[in-house]
Amino acid sequence: MSRESEHQIANVPENELSDLAELFKVFGDSTRIKILYDLFGGEKNVTEICADLEMNQSAVSHQLKLLKTARLIGSRREGKQMIYALADDHVKTIIAMGKEHIEE
Repeated sequence: MSRESEHQIANVPENELSDLAELFKVFGDSTRIKILYDLFGGEKNVTEICADLEMNQSAVSHQLKLLKTARLIGSRREGKQMIYALADDHVKTIIAMGKEHIEE
């Protein structure tokens, strides 16, 4: 390892490294990736996401909770329904960069 690499690692607080590792774990499930891709087109409720992914509501709801906890998606209430959307454009950027990396 170069001196520069050692210096960079030493300057990153352990809690930031841990948080980053936790964030990348969230991307480690293909169902969650499918949900994120589904939300690229805009807001959707859980019924729409279930239909798009051809999955049952309990499975999708569980993954939505994990994505929300990781702050990759947000939600708002509309009547009795929750409407989900990507938290910000960073989510698209992270996925696009990952896709670009695997296609090299």
